[in-house]
Amino acid sequence: MEIRPFAAADWPQVWPIVREIVQAQDTYTYDPTMTEDQSKDMWVERPPALTVVADDGGRVLGTAKMGANRAGPGAHVATASYMVAAQARGRGVGTALCEFSLAWARAQGFAGMQFNAVAATNRSAIQLYERLGFSTIGTVPGGFQHPEQGFVGLHIMYCQF
Repeated sequence: MEIRPFAAADWPQVWPIVREIVQAQDTYTYDPTMTEDQSKDMWVERPPALTVVADDGGRVLGTAKMGANRAGPGAHVATASYMVAAQARGRGVGTALCEFSLAWARAQGFAGMQFNAVAATNRSAIQLYERLGFSTIGTVPGGFQHPEQGFVGLHIMYCQF
């Protein structure tokens, strides 16, 4: 598997991953009624930010986007988001994407990486992030409406470089 920059030709494989995850409404706060064009605008970053794919012989297994968390005085802190195809989960794709984004952010000179909205029910992601050096620095009680578990916490996680 190779982590490489997103190319326009990747979108037909990335879109089903994004659509499935957003419509599930169990991990991301994105609007599940987003159109394909809206999703592409939201997911595909413009430089100096970066969108990548996890490519396995021409098959996209996952994708990530990364860049500054905020503009101006907050631009020294990075953020990233990850999506892995259902059939590729549990195979290290998310770990590889997260490790890539952390290395990229360090190389770009960011002071750390912040995740603004990690659903407390997304335990596998939380465990991965903690294993890679993130800590939960705050939780919005009931900040996420999970389709089965109702209102659950929404974590803010941070990894200082």
